Amino acid sequence: MDVKTGFFYLFSVVLLFAAFRVVTARNPVHAVLYLMLTFSQASAVWLLLNAEFLAIVLVLVYLGAVMVLFLFVVMMLDINIDTMRKGFWKNFPLAATLGTIVALEMAAVLLSGFRLSSAPAMVAGALPVDNGKALGILLYTEYLMPIQIAASILLVAMIAAIALTLRERKDSKAIDPSIQVKVRAADRMQLVKMDVTQAAPARVAQTDAAPAEQSK
Repeated sequence: MDVKTGFFYLFSVVLLFAAFRVVTARNPVHAVLYLMLTFSQASAVWLLLNAEFLAIVLVLVYLGAVMVLFLFVVMMLDINIDTMRKGFWKNFPLAATLGTIVALEMAAVLLSGFRLSSAPAMVAGALPVDNGKALGILLYTEYLMPIQIAASILLVAMIAAIALTLRERKDSKAIDPSIQVKVRAADRMQLVKMDVTQAAPARVAQTDAAPAEQSK
């Protein structure tokens, strides 16, 4: 067994363990962290399979954006874990049935779907193709117009989300930054001298005079 095969089995074992912990972890934050570990190991496996573009996209899109968003959302939500566990055994038979069906389908694909005899043979002396470079050239030459359209749609969606968030609302507590900059310390607090509105009680006056007499 060479070094590449050893790394493949190492990444695969960690990936399967992390994926198992995603569905068995009791803490939602821990489940999200295990899911991030799963994606990182999957990107490492894709690197070993010479799929650099898919590995980079997985790290940048999912680990760098989507999973961080999931983590912040899970941490901000007030999830009652005890309430969620009440319906576990009630839904367990259906979940076990669906899981068994998915496992059998994956086993059928892995056992009969990939045949080494049908793989195309490489030409002797041919250099491996850099799929990241090939995809980049293809996207920005032949598919340049669809890429520009997709980028414009994403830009419009981002501007619309910002506009919906910052629109003028009656319940909004936003303050103009220019007003905050112009604020002075004298405008924030003002000392006002007020007359005494109520005299001190007689008992308090007697208690204050007793220590004075004892000292004499």
